[in-house]
Amino acid sequence: MTSVHPRPNPIVAAMYTSRDMDVDVIIVHGPAGCSFMASRPLENAGVHVLTSSMKDGDLIFGGGPKLEAALVEAKEPFHPKSIAVVATCASTIIGDDIGAIIGHADLGDTVCFPIDCHGCMENNTDGAIKALEAGAVAGLIPVEEYHRQRELLKAATDLEKRRGMAGRTYLQPAVSPTKYAVCKKIIDALSAGRKVAVVMIAKKELAYRFADMFLAVEEAHSKVGGEVRYFANLDGSVGLPRIRRYVADIDRDLGKDGVKIHEVIGGLDEYAVVGDRMKEAIDGYAPDLRIVLGICHALPDLRPDDILVTDQPRELRNYLEQGLTAVGEISSHTMVMGAEGIVRLETADTIRVMLVDL
Repeated sequence: MTSVHPRPNPIVAAMYTSRDMDVDVIIVHGPAGCSFMASRPLENAGVHVLTSSMKDGDLIFGGGPKLEAALVEAKEPFHPKSIAVVATCASTIIGDDIGAIIGHADLGDTVCFPIDCHGCMENNTDGAIKALEAGAVAGLIPVEEYHRQRELLKAATDLEKRRGMAGRTYLQPAVSPTKYAVCKKIIDALSAGRKVAVVMIAKKELAYRFADMFLAVEEAHSKVGGEVRYFANLDGSVGLPRIRRYVADIDRDLGKDGVKIHEVIGGLDEYAVVGDRMKEAIDGYAPDLRIVLGICHALPDLRPDDILVTDQPRELRNYLEQGLTAVGEISSHTMVMGAEGIVRLETADTIRVMLVDL
């Protein structure tokens, strides 16, 4: 089945993966507008994003001079330790040899490497895999980590095609139902002394926002009672450098409020492969109510009485059309770019407001 709704772009995936490898500067070798909407948030995350600004004439005579000028431009003000040059549809179609162009530029001891990708690759994760491969060749990450990440990205693609957005021909973006009903269900369950499981299977920096639900549910548990257990893919010993820092930041913030994750299963880059292990751990607890955060469909056998919290409007539609109980935190990705700690979640804040009157 072909998905005709817009899907993530391999070029953008390569850019975000470069960020996760702690690249200092990303140069997009293509028109100035290519991946513009992704470039702005990456700047908020501390990565300088430049463009070679290819024009009509460069499509005929080659974009080498424009890219070489951009490389020189990046060197002087930023003094980067590393630069990733990300190919685009335009530079790929005309056959620019980015590696050779990099070789012509005087970059001193700056590590600079090309990422061979374009927007017509089959899966967006193919762009991420190309970035990881190039990063390994350049020495930014171990070869073993590249192989590990490649398998995780293949699993993520498979998950999306089986149970996520990529498995549907078209999904209209959904407007989130109000949070009141699901928050009342959570508070009522705790007030009745029932067992509640809060389960986060989050992807990368989005964990900054979903983790706020642990804090809010803990506040409700402390005030109204019940029994609660927390499950999350917050293993800080695995993953790319920036991803490990996300886990450290979240652990720090949870610890300040005395919240402990009872079951840590996998890292933030392992969301596509932790579902079965997470389900086994949750089943061992046998909760009366399950709250699932993040990539909710990574947990097998979702039930209509589960509460799902997602950041994707099309994924929200996917869940609602299956008869699942779901709410959306639609602006999350923009809010967590550049974050260094837990970011307030609307669903969590709704719980906090409701607790005031109890």
